[in-house]
Amino acid sequence: MELTDWIVVLAIALMAIAFYCSRSNRNFALVDLVDRARHRRGTRLLVQGAIALWSALLTLDYSLFSPDSMPFGLKLSAQAVLGLALLLFVAGGNWSMRGLRLLRPRPLFSAC
Repeated sequence: MELTDWIVVLAIALMAIAFYCSRSNRNFALVDLVDRARHRRGTRLLVQGAIALWSALLTLDYSLFSPDSMPFGLKLSAQAVLGLALLLFVAGGNWSMRGLRLLRPRPLFSAC
């Protein structure tokens, strides 16, 4: 895929996150400051996760599947590329799970 296709995929993912996060909490007048902060942090973590997963896929595509298209003639070993992609996948998955957990409503009564 070309770089413009990758940028379009990232833009679509970020717009989907923005749409999902804007609809999760409709009535901001009744929401306290803690819930707003949780919602904002959850949205930020989802965006970070999407960008990390996108960059992992972009790294794999440009270095393993089409190595001639690497900028500046960089040649990386397959182990380094797979390690970088794995690190980005793990970070993106972790950020996405934490972001989704923060977007859930807080429990009213906890068993503290």
